[in-house]
Amino acid sequence: MSITTEEQKMGMQQASDAVAITLREMRAYARPGISTKELDEYGGELLAQMGARSAPKLTYDFPGYTCISVNEEAAHGIPSASKILKEGDLVNIDVSAELNGYWADNGGSFVLGEDIHGHGRLVTASKQILRKAISNIKGGVRISEIGRRIETEAKKAGYTVIKNLTGHGIGRSLH
Repeated sequence: MSITTEEQKMGMQQASDAVAITLREMRAYARPGISTKELDEYGGELLAQMGARSAPKLTYDFPGYTCISVNEEAAHGIPSASKILKEGDLVNIDVSAELNGYWADNGGSFVLGEDIHGHGRLVTASKQILRKAISNIKGGVRISEIGRRIETEAKKAGYTVIKNLTGHGIGRSLH
């Protein structure tokens, strides 16, 4: 989506704020002993309070408001009452939502509590790689080049990139 009006800019900003706030608050709410379903329902409540609707539910009839992946799950984890968060878990939360006809997506990974399993190295490396890639963005740089730079840096850090797991657009639709 190309933003050409102030109304579009404000619409995208509001949708983006809703997913950013939800992600931040879900991260703060996460603690050992709660289920990913409880964390997801909290996220659903936050979205509703802001007038936003879960994009995975709207688009795919997904069984959660958000995607919550734990440890070895790469993405799109389904919230579950039986999946209980534990100290040191690597947690990834993906929040996608629609608000007033605009769609936004945000996600992040973090170590829950003390890093007893050494997952913090991955989180730190990912943030550094992303920051480095963003700092190199300028007019004329193709998205594929940004991806190549991220992959190169990930390999240098000892990680691989999942080729068929990519981002998606935002704007007037999820895809």
